[in-house]
Amino acid sequence: MSIYAISDLHLANKVNKEAIINLPEYKDDWIVIAGDIGETLEQLEFTLITLKSKFGKIIWVPGNHDLWTFPLNSYSLKGEEKYNKMVSLCNEHGVLTPEDEYPVYCSDGKEYCVVPIMTLYDYSFKPNNIAKGKEIEWAAESGVICADEDLLFSYPYKSISEWCYIRCQYTEKRLNAIQKDIPIIIINHYPLLKELGKIYTFPRFSIWCGTTLTERWLDQFNIEVAIYGHLHIRSSKIINGVRHEEVSFGYPQDWVKSRGMNYYLRKII
Repeated sequence: MSIYAISDLHLANKVNKEAIINLPEYKDDWIVIAGDIGETLEQLEFTLITLKSKFGKIIWVPGNHDLWTFPLNSYSLKGEEKYNKMVSLCNEHGVLTPEDEYPVYCSDGKEYCVVPIMTLYDYSFKPNNIAKGKEIEWAAESGVICADEDLLFSYPYKSISEWCYIRCQYTEKRLNAIQKDIPIIIINHYPLLKELGKIYTFPRFSIWCGTTLTERWLDQFNIEVAIYGHLHIRSSKIINGVRHEEVSFGYPQDWVKSRGMNYYLRKII
């Protein structure tokens, strides 16, 4: 039995949807989905139903695309409302979310606490010389702006930064309750370290890539593996003893069709 991870499936793209349909079965294995399945509840449910027949257990966290609300649809759920609806949908299909009890995975006699989280970002992945409140203006100077600014709503909170802060407080409280000697596999859509939140072709996009509030957790808690996506830059790095796994699948131009999605599943344990 193994744990596999992938993120950024972006099923609005037909070829990506076909790839998940053609994914082989891993009946005894767990699959971690680290956000950005798509933009709609229908895409989420399609993925859950499809993967339920292929894996023994599914663990899900949301990405920014999953939380988007398209303004033309005035009846769409926004912000935390949409997140809560996605959690309910996952629960209906037996899929674990950041709101559920953390499962324990055992491999070769060693136990791991598997911790899905949802933290968002607060623009703190920026140079120190950029003043608070000037981050978006700084990014826009280089022609960079994230679609989140139009499509990701913070309702009922006054800002994404506030929602991020509340989520980090909630997560830290739950991390503190984990038995100290059990290693943690933590799953988030965003990297936990500022140094990992860089896209070198668009460096100022970093402000939409996480929060420095999560950095201290790597010293504070017994985190052995940190799984994330969002950047569409697949990598595996060990930093201060913690293995950081960026597991993006990505848009059609980010992967080779002849290899299939199974080639891009990252075996974590």
